[in-house]
Amino acid sequence: MIVITAPTSTIGRRLVDDLLEAGAPLRLVVRDPARLAPHVRERAEVVVGSHGDAAVIDRACAGAEAVFWLAPADPAAPSAEAAYLDFTRPACEAFARHGVRRVVGISALGRGTPMAAHAGPVTASLAMDDLIAASGVAYRAVVCPSFMHNLLHQTGALREQRAFFMTIDPDLKSPFVATADIAATSARLLLDDSWRASGEVACLGPEDVSPHEMAQIISEVLGTEIGYRQIPGAALKERMTGFGMTGAMAQAMVDMFDAKNQGLDNAAPRTPGSTTPTTFREWCESTLKPAMS
Repeated sequence: MIVITAPTSTIGRRLVDDLLEAGAPLRLVVRDPARLAPHVRERAEVVVGSHGDAAVIDRACAGAEAVFWLAPADPAAPSAEAAYLDFTRPACEAFARHGVRRVVGISALGRGTPMAAHAGPVTASLAMDDLIAASGVAYRAVVCPSFMHNLLHQTGALREQRAFFMTIDPDLKSPFVATADIAATSARLLLDDSWRASGEVACLGPEDVSPHEMAQIISEVLGTEIGYRQIPGAALKERMTGFGMTGAMAQAMVDMFDAKNQGLDNAAPRTPGSTTPTTFREWCESTLKPAMS
């Protein structure tokens, strides 16, 4: 039995389909089962509730061989540590109590770099990895740079202002990854029962790309001129708190992007094992362009 947390997330939906296609028995932890596709509800067990709830995750882990762990984004959290470490502690206790053998979790690049010490959610994610590994399970952290998918939050700006906005230096070339490739990597690890101990598996995409290059590719795919505008961290923080994010979480996001500007995502070497297939252009054609229709 494989337990999947956050099965209605962008990564989780793709992962569930990949695992069902492989014939794996699944148990899904979900707050709202109505958000699951009908074919998923028919073929998987469902545990209703938050996987941050000790009773819920304990029930889900009973008899489980492996768990997919994704700490959800929590803009209302009092700190990044609370959003990742505190949220994960009940699960670590459940892993140990029920003898879960393997856990695959979604995390961030940057381990061993000086930038990772003050990088908000990245710092908290790496500490979360250590917490899970210390529970005694074999653990693989799927470590990722920024997601291409995050641009879907800017479809309004792309339509109305013909631009997208980030705090990243416009000429900084760095890796970006498609969530479908993260799901595929996670599925491979969950289906493989031969690995032991703990470690990281990087998903770096096939290329490094700068925001200026992204703007050029988006322009070509959409057939209209799209620009990139770099915004200062203070403006990003003001925007996020305006949307209801706590000040601490907004500052943590600013700290993360500051670290990325210092090369946080560029420290891991691109190898055959860390090179995922989807290019930014392919993602724009398959995902961004339809979302703009």
